[in-house]
Formats: sequence, C-alpha cells, structure tokens
Amino acid sequence: MVRPIRIVVGILCLLTVFACSRGRRNSGEDKLIVLGYSQLGDESTWRTRNSLSITEAAKEAGIKIMFEDAMQYQANQIKALRSFIAYKVDVIAFSPLVETGWDTVLGEAKAAGIPVILVDRMIHTKDESLYACALSSDFTLEGRRAGEFLIKKYKNDPGPINIVEMAGTAKSTPAIGRYEGFREVLSAYPKFKVIFSEDGDFMASKGRELMQKVLTRYDPKDIDVIYSHNDDMTFGAIEVLREAGIKPGKDIAIISVDATQRSINYLKVGMINCVIECNPNSGPQVMELARKIVAGEPVSKRTYIEETTFDEFGAVDAIPNRGY
Repeated sequence: MVRPIRIVVGILCLLTVFACSRGRRNSGEDKLIVLGYSQLGDESTWRTRNSLSITEAAKEAGIKIMFEDAMQYQANQIKALRSFIAYKVDVIAFSPLVETGWDTVLGEAKAAGIPVILVDRMIHTKDESLYACALSSDFTLEGRRAGEFLIKKYKNDPGPINIVEMAGTAKSTPAIGRYEGFREVLSAYPKFKVIFSEDGDFMASKGRELMQKVLTRYDPKDIDVIYSHNDDMTFGAIEVLREAGIKPGKDIAIISVDATQRSINYLKVGMINCVIECNPNSGPQVMELARKIVAGEPVSKRTYIEETTFDEFGAVDAIPNRGY
C-alpha cells in the first residue's frame, strides 16, 4: 500500500508544479501583449515612416500587433477599433483622422476593459476616461516656431509680409495646432498678413492644386511666404513654383513642417528656408506605454515627443541624415 500512495502523492506534486508554472506564464509579467493599431492612412512620407516605426518597434518589443490602415476614412478606423474589441486585444492604439466622433466606439472599448492609447493626434471629448494616455507632437508649438522664424527673418522689413498657408486635414489635431500657434505668435505683428489659407490634407497632389489656385489669384510678386503644414504639400507647391519660373526659397520664402530628408536637402540648397521637425519615430514609446498599461504601472496622461527646428540661420550642412 505504501508504494501506490507514494505514486499518487508524486502525481499531485507534479500537477501542483505544473499549475504554478502555468500561472506564471499567464501572469502580466510573461503574457504576450496583443496590440490593435489603427493607422489613419498613408498620405505622406511622414506617415509611412510612422507606420514603419510602429511595426518595427512592436517586433522588437515582442508585442503581437494587429495593424490596420484606414486609408483616410474615419469609418474604416471605427470598424478597425470594433474588430480589435471583438478580438479582445490587450491594448488599442490609434492615430485619429479627426478629433471628433470617437465617443461611442471608445465607450465600447472602455466597457470591454480595453485601454486606449492616442498616438500622433488628439480627440475632442468631454470624457477623458475614454483613453488611457496620449503621445504626440506639440503641434501648437510647431506653429509658434514657424511664426518665430518669420519674425526673425523679417525683423527689419516694414511689411506688409503676405503669407500663403497650406493647411492640413480639416479638424485634425496637427492642422488645428499649426494654425493656432502660428497666429498666436504673429498676432502682435500687424505687418504679417495671411492672404490665403486652405486645407490640403497633407498630400503632395493637394499641394500642387493649392499652389496652382494661388497663382491664378495672386501675382507672385505679392506673395512673400508659403507656410505649409507638411513636407509633401510643400513638395507639390515647389514643383508648381519651379514650373512657373519662380525660385522657391528665393523669390518666395518657404516654411515646411516634418523634416524628412528631402526637405532638409532643399533647406541645404536654399529652396526651403525653415523646416519645423515633427518626429515620426514614436514606435518605441508606444510599445513602452502599452507594456506599462498592461502591467498596471502608472503612465502620464499626455506625453509630447521632443523635436527641434532647422532654418537658414543655422549650420544646415551639419544636419545629420534623417533616415526617411
């Protein structure tokens, strides 16, 4: 009778060890994190780099990512978020196309107990509990930096200084911030006048269209500055200017936002006068936030990505390769 009893006890011990080890594998420390990410589209060089940063960082961090491209449609993003909820991912992250219209689907995520990270752009809501945290550029600061460059460049010019603005997607966080920050700085200087401002959706093709439209309305000699909310629209505008025999950076000063390698190259040869950096490499920070949230660690509600400005007054030849 002794031998069978020992066998039973041994089996029970093995089962206990197995159960304990299984519990450890299922703990928050060892659990494979599943992240659902809805990207708003692929409208620009910046966005392509941002998507690559997200997917590469997920792979590096050992996080399983479900990545969906909304192709510039909010309805597609909402559909993607609902699919993530149905799949019961651990964390949802997304770059909202526009600021409004998210309360219902984010309420569904909250009810399902799935935390949400806002990336690149913000949402407008009265219930901030709908998202765990937000990681983005300080778009208002970017707009202010553009304005500060003009104040420096034209400090000895009595004016008027006529400005053409190519704005981003209407009602999107970067377009709102870059619009408001720019005007906030220039409001104290009446000599600066924005004579044209229209949305270009951050696309090179729209930059071309807007520039063609501007040249039909205004004599190029009456335009002093082009302030473009992103590099791709800037590139479209520069193509039109050059086709019209206008020297970008010389006949008309150009400010662009993003700091892709092409815009830095244009800055170095004097075709662009000022480039405001918007850093697309947020992937590692997104993964770190996801890891902390799953582990139950505290995170800041709002985090800004560090960025800088490059302009004709600096050592442009010393600017390192951007990598995108």
